[in-house]
Amino acid sequence: MKARRAGPLTGVLRAPGDKSISHRALILGALAHGVTEVEGLLEGDDVKRTAQAMAAFGAGVERIGEGRWRIEGKGGFSEPADVVDCGNAGTGVRLIMGAAAGFDLAATFTGDVSLRGRPMNRVLKPLGEMGARWICRAGGRLPLTLRGGGLKRIAYRLPEPSAQVKSAVLLAGLQAEGGAEVIEPEATRDHTERMLRAFGAEVLVSEEGANGGNARRIVLAGGQSLTGTAVRVPGDPSSAAFPLVAALITPGSSVTVEGMLLNPLRIGLLETLGDMGADLSVTNVREEGGETVADVTARHSELTGVEVPPERAPSMIDEYPILAVAAAFAQGPTVMRGIGEMRVKESDRIALMAAGLAACGVGVEEGPDSLTVVGSVRANHGVAGGARVATHGDHRIAMSHLILGLASDQPVAVDEPGMIATSFPGFLTLMRALGAEIEA
Repeated sequence: MKARRAGPLTGVLRAPGDKSISHRALILGALAHGVTEVEGLLEGDDVKRTAQAMAAFGAGVERIGEGRWRIEGKGGFSEPADVVDCGNAGTGVRLIMGAAAGFDLAATFTGDVSLRGRPMNRVLKPLGEMGARWICRAGGRLPLTLRGGGLKRIAYRLPEPSAQVKSAVLLAGLQAEGGAEVIEPEATRDHTERMLRAFGAEVLVSEEGANGGNARRIVLAGGQSLTGTAVRVPGDPSSAAFPLVAALITPGSSVTVEGMLLNPLRIGLLETLGDMGADLSVTNVREEGGETVADVTARHSELTGVEVPPERAPSMIDEYPILAVAAAFAQGPTVMRGIGEMRVKESDRIALMAAGLAACGVGVEEGPDSLTVVGSVRANHGVAGGARVATHGDHRIAMSHLILGLASDQPVAVDEPGMIATSFPGFLTLMRALGAEIEA
């Protein structure tokens, strides 16, 4: 795909369903007794892989309309007859392994080239301490055969903030003798805790922070069963970030995203853009399915570089690539620290963003867990663009550079746009409807 500068972006849209909540709705629906009906499910490739996996573990899974799915849970998992292929879904495979570890079964997991290269050790370590066993490639990489059942309670302190690891331990704890306890050094997205409660589980959360910290302790008692329920999935803030940032950097633009998730542990990007001087307005705040949602409008803005607080990283780890694009059009440097987690996502996102921005004429500097972007809006200079960016099959790297191209002097192309469908099906159609000039 190639994106080029065009006129202002204008319009109203609804972001695709939140990917994190979509994965969890399918998994908890399969673990529950009875029927779960989900509305607004993200129908991207990653989530569809999780739906297929839940069917493989014995749940009844049926699509009954656009974004509407019905899951008939049997109260647990049965052994799958074949290898479970999770495609590119890192969240999916880690959470599914946690859930599967609680049952007396063997399951073999694999994925695409990208997922097979991503380490699973951070999830395997606590699951192993609970009693699960596995065979896998060096470094904890897929393909991996997991043997579950007979788990015992764990009190696990996360070495670094990770909602995926926390969630895997809690899902395993549903079947563990004595349940599970997780202490996280920084509060991460809490969709698993919220959704466990919606399915009838008792989850206790307490603040553990001292001296201004925001560590948390999550306790799940063992022996609890889940009951199917109705789930409405709000708009994904990680996907909404792309049209919102596109409006901020494209002169004359005004774009509204309706029904966007405003979970307090997912609004780090909005807070950072606000610090940069972005013209953002939040209206029609409401509750849907236990989560806060609202309509968010972004208008073209003169941005200023900032230093992003490292403790904000867990609330926006997937949004740093598109933040780097906004920073490219700001006045002065934007410094992002404490983002080492980006190096073990679908790709090394620090390295790829640094390389892509540099190829487009933007000043960048990367460190082991940091990225600094020197804004080009100084002395009336803009972003040159003109590059063909290697994405290494990473959907967020692809979308971020296409947004960059909408406001650059020269078009920006990406080499593997097909992977965008993993998280944002319809991205091209939606952006074109706002007035973006993107050619496939």
